[in-house]
Amino acid sequence: MQVRTKKHHTDIIDLCISGPRSHMEQVIAEIKKHGFVNTSDSIHWRQLFPEFDGQPPYSVALRGARHKEGLTQAELAAIVSIPQAHISLMENGKMEIGKERAKRLAAALNIDYRVFL
Repeated sequence: MQVRTKKHHTDIIDLCISGPRSHMEQVIAEIKKHGFVNTSDSIHWRQLFPEFDGQPPYSVALRGARHKEGLTQAELAAIVSIPQAHISLMENGKMEIGKERAKRLAAALNIDYRVFL
């Protein structure tokens, strides 16, 4: 039996091109006609938030998702049946989350569990 595959949640792609600098403005103008945006002057989010430098991405994601939902660590711990101390360790990058915990946390925080892996 054939089953439909899951469709990607976005149709946006990143495009990286190389060529002579002398043609750069002309090429950028041409691809903008097709809906592309020049992001060459963009910077990585870690440059904007140096306080997160050195912290694993999963810990930043967990803390941010919890704040987005307006939950304290104790409230989240009660919802997902994980000790509050473990939530703190995960948010501080001192404990890995793991797939099963990621799924429980993601369900409580209304996000995809893969952001924690």
